[in-house]
Amino acid sequence: MTEKDPPTTEPRSAASSLFDLRTVIAGLFGVYGVILTLLGLFGGSPEELAKSGGVDLNLWTGIGMLIVSGIFVTWQRLRPTITA
Repeated sequence: MTEKDPPTTEPRSAASSLFDLRTVIAGLFGVYGVILTLLGLFGGSPEELAKSGGVDLNLWTGIGMLIVSGIFVTWQRLRPTITA
């Protein structure tokens, strides 16, 4: 009978979590979400609101992007990549 090697529990390197694709996507969504949210809060004109039917699209799109960014960060924290 051969014994199987026990799994090693090596700590994850900072580079592996930093360059995880989910982290990059979350960062991009987060940056653009903040920009659009700020534009929606402080940069809207009555003409832009009239074009969109009275809905502040920058604000709602920015909030949506921040939520998606939070989902990606949560996913990355709950299910980290396993490096062998």
